[in-house]
Amino acid sequence: MSEPNAQDCSEVLGRVFFFLDNELDQADCSQIEQHLEECGPCLARYDLERTVKTLVRRSCSEQAPDGLRERVMVSIDQVRVEIRSE
Repeated sequence: MSEPNAQDCSEVLGRVFFFLDNELDQADCSQIEQHLEECGPCLARYDLERTVKTLVRRSCSEQAPDGLRERVMVSIDQVRVEIRSE
């Protein structure tokens, strides 16, 4: 096993929010999980972000109206299609 370097840490921390939101494929998740097992500072940062996300979720009792949520999801899908097309 190699020691994580600053570039590895930067890449992992740049994707940690996607990891927390389950928006990465299994290979990327495995890579991040392995890095977190080997790197205490990144694990601490991950734990902090996970805790903040959990607290925010608990604190936000209001939910957007269904029509707004649907429009936002359609817009997100359109942007994904545009990005993939390019």
